[in-house]
This record gives sequence, C-alpha cells and structure tokens, in this order.
Amino acid sequence: MRTVESEIEGEFMAKRILITLTLWLAAGLALAAEQPPAPAAAPAAVAKKVSASTADHTKFKQLQQSFGSGPEVTKACLECHTEAAKQIHRTSHWTWEFMNPENKQRLGKRNIVNNFCTAVPSNYEFCTACHIGYNWKDETFDFTSESNVDCLVCHDTTGTYRKLPGLAGHPAYQEMEFPPHSGKKVKPVDLTKVAQNVGKTSRETCGACHFYGGGGDGVKHGDMDSSLKMPGRYLDVHMDAKGLNFSCGTCHMATSHQVPGSRYMPTAVDREGAHVRGKADKTNPATCVACHGNGPHEHEPLLDTHARKIACQTCHIPQYARGNVATKTLWDWSTAGQLSPDGKPIMRKDSAGRVVYDSKKGDFRFDSHAIPTYIWFNGKVNYTLLGTPIGATGVTRINQFEGGPDDGKSMIWPVKVFHGKQPYDAQTKSLVIPHTYGGEGDDTAYWSNFDWEKAIAAGMKSVNAPYSGKFGFVETEMSWPITHMVAPKQDALACDQCHSRSGRLKDIGGIYIPGRDHNRLIDLIGFALAGLTLIGVIGHGIGRYISNRKRA
Repeated sequence: MRTVESEIEGEFMAKRILITLTLWLAAGLALAAEQPPAPAAAPAAVAKKVSASTADHTKFKQLQQSFGSGPEVTKACLECHTEAAKQIHRTSHWTWEFMNPENKQRLGKRNIVNNFCTAVPSNYEFCTACHIGYNWKDETFDFTSESNVDCLVCHDTTGTYRKLPGLAGHPAYQEMEFPPHSGKKVKPVDLTKVAQNVGKTSRETCGACHFYGGGGDGVKHGDMDSSLKMPGRYLDVHMDAKGLNFSCGTCHMATSHQVPGSRYMPTAVDREGAHVRGKADKTNPATCVACHGNGPHEHEPLLDTHARKIACQTCHIPQYARGNVATKTLWDWSTAGQLSPDGKPIMRKDSAGRVVYDSKKGDFRFDSHAIPTYIWFNGKVNYTLLGTPIGATGVTRINQFEGGPDDGKSMIWPVKVFHGKQPYDAQTKSLVIPHTYGGEGDDTAYWSNFDWEKAIAAGMKSVNAPYSGKFGFVETEMSWPITHMVAPKQDALACDQCHSRSGRLKDIGGIYIPGRDHNRLIDLIGFALAGLTLIGVIGHGIGRYISNRKRA
C-alpha cells in the first residue's frame, strides 16, 4: 500500500518531468527560429499530374508551327490520325442529314424548316458556326474534303476555341468586331496552343453547339444549356461536377465518331435491358435502361410496374430549364421589322436582362423551372417539310410525335413544346425558307432590309423551290423530348403529383390513374366491399362481446 509521502513524491516527479519537456520544446523552437529556412523543393521534386492521354501533343513535330487557319491544323492532325476525317464524313454531325428508315423522310438541319431560326439553306455562313467543318458557305460545299473537317471544335481543352456566326465555320484568325457594329472586339484564337492541347470531348465542347442551338443559351431544347458545364447534383445527378461528373460521351459513347442518340428518331421505349460490357449490342446505349435495366427500383416493385408505361424521364426530370438559364418558349417572327423613329433596329429587354424583342427576329417569350408537357410517344416522329401542305388556320405541328395508349409500344414522355409564328406561302399553303443573314452588299437578306418579300424569294430560290410571291404568318409548334437535367431520386415526382385530378397527367388519356379517375362501377364495388368489411368487423366484435358475457 502506497503511503502519503510516496504519493506526494510521485506527484513532484511528474511535475519535474513536465517542466523539463516544456523547456526542451521551447529550446527547440528557439533554435529552429535561428536557422535559415530550408530551400524550396526543386520543380522536378513536385509530383506532376499524370495525363489521362497516352500522347503529349506539345511534343509532336507536326504541331510545332504557327497555323494560319483551321484547315492547316486539320492537315497536321491527319498526318497521325489518318482515318479520322473519313469517319467524320459518315456522320450526321458532318452531313446534317438523316434519312428516316421508316417513313423515308429526308431530315437533318439541311432539310427541315424549324420554328426558331427557320432554316439553314441560304444562311449557311451564319448557321455553320455549329458545324464540325470549315468553309460551308453555300450549297457548293465540298463534303468530301478532309481538310474541311474541324478537329478542334470537339477536342479543344483550353476553352479558348470559338467559331463565330458569319464566318462559315471558322474562328477569328485576327482581331475583329463581333457582333458587327457592336464596338466589341474578339481576339484571334491561338491555333497552335489549342492544337497542342487537344483531348477528349467534354460537356463544354459538346455544349458549344448543343447548349446554344436555336440562336442562344438554352433557346431550343430547354434541358441543355450552359448551366450543365459545371452542374451541381441538384441539377443533374449524372453530370454533377463534384460527383459522378459524366461527360456527354459517357452516355453518348461514340465508335468511329458515330455518336448514338437521335432527335429525329428517338428511342422512346427500351425493353432490351442493361448493356453488358463486351457483349455485341446494336441498341441505343444512351437510354436510361441501358445502364439501369428494366427493374431499377430496388425493393419497390410497384415503381417498376409504373416503368412499363411511364418513361423514366417523366418522374425523374420534374422540371426543365432549372439551372438559372431560361429557355425560349415562343418566337414570333410576325412582329419583326419594327424600327426606331430614326429608322434604326431596336431591342427590348425584360427585368432579367433577356431580349424579349429584336427588330431582326420579333417577339420572344421565356420560361424557367418549367413543367413539361406529357404525351404518349412510341419513337416515331413525322415532320412537316418544305412543300408539305399546311392549314392556313390553326396550329401547324412541324414535328408530330406518334403514339397512343393502345399501340403496345408507347410510353408517357415529357416534352418541351416550342411555339412559333413564321412565314408561309399564302397561295401554296406551305412553309417557306427566308434568307435572313447576308454579308456586306446583300440587299436580299431580311436582317439587312427588313423586307419579307425579298427575303423569302431569295431563300426559296436558293433551294430551287417555287414561291407564289404572297406570304402570311402561321402559328407553329415543335416538340423536343426532355432527357437531361435528371434530378436526384429525392427530388423525383411524388405520388400525389400525378395521382390527383389536377396532377401532371391530367390530360393523358387511355389509362386509369387512381386518384385522378373515377369509374362508377369500380367505385360502387369498392364501396360495397368496404361496407361489407365494416359490417364483418362490427359483427365479429359483437359476437366476441356476447361470447365473453356468456362465459362470465
């Protein structure tokens, strides 16, 4: 047993040890302060980030030069990538053309008339800023030229490569004013720097065209805009920049530059199940089912039964244009041409800074956090093409999605409906192609003269189509499937958002939705069963009560 003295002595020794350690530490700190600082680590000692690529393009001899144009860069690329241009030539990104194998409609940007920018023909120099090539100025463009392929627009990693409207697919090679007469200057692109820093495609390179399709950020699709460059998880659970960080190519995985997925013939129903790595598969890999299979709701079999008739996007993309970039929902060309008292074009903006009127283009309307329109869709789309007769009254559907509840092939899909008002031939009752963009000295372009008669005549002449000389304006609609901006599962639609009389699917016919629909016979049977059940419970209770009384 320890004595009081031994306890005091032990406590005293512990304090002495603590004091000694404190003095040693203080002395060490003082000595360190007197020493000169250690030399910084040599640059070679710093760990260099390992590139994901197997090639460092800054070391390639072909790229150690000053380039004067994009085609010069392409020629250098093709010295190593000998087959790349040939592959590109076989893609719809290059041809801007798609032949629908079912109805034989010749589609693609070169052939359709839309209800935003209206048409590519006669406006090539402006529109081909989003083409993966150079020099497409008119209908004489050489589609067989390998040097006309633009490698940089898809493979730039510097974020400095930008093609400007009006330059037939070229970027700025010298400092220039853009937009014209704006006073703003655009610096020339450093082609050597971009060429030496090429890499995989990214959301930014794909988005350079697809985010800005239709004339501006988020204009056309509604589910694709610049907010997807670095999105948070709430905006897109797959593209979440700090999470899964999917690039466009993660889903739209290309082989020989053939990018899967089509706006002209979308995969509306995928019953094939998940893709298996290494297994030959000719189905579309850019569907939800391709990764998640046909039974993705673990421990929720009821939800999987919903997935037999309802597209995944219907529940998991509750809104579009929800990344603080509003999408255009209406483009009214009929009001274009208003000028200021001194004869100058005018532009009006709303309180958010969005252009709601432009003399060159007419009136616009925008929406954000928009609720989709829901339709039955089986993957078949029919287009109203140049020369297709339209009704002079009512709304003309430029593309019509087919499907219904009884065809055994359709699912309920969310779409964005784009509303327009655009010129048509009042005599032949068909849509027309107006010539809108023109360079210096072009007095037939609408943006130069604000004369619809001249603009339509020039546009129709460019495609050798007849024009009566009489025009009017017709209301149009164009629909786009909503497939991006997939919300986390916690933000998916709740049951009561559809299962109610005023729910999301209130206008969807051909299907019985509990909570929305009422059938007198079913309701009568249900009430009868509920009543019988209640009578049975009450009778059982009374019987138990009487039985217990007798026992007592």
